[in-house]
Amino acid sequence: MRIPKEELILEIEKARKALNHSIESGETYESVYQNSVDLDHLIEEYILAGF
Repeated sequence: MRIPKEELILEIEKARKALNHSIESGETYESVYQNSVDLDHLIEEYILAGF
């Protein structure tokens, strides 16, 4: 099932904020990496959906 465009954009923004926060607060490499992977996955979904 495809996520609506608006919802996907909100999820991307949320993941971006989580990544930025993990970098700025000096979280572990694993945490920063996982946040980056999560964001990349959402961006990939957005691109593949053709938005």
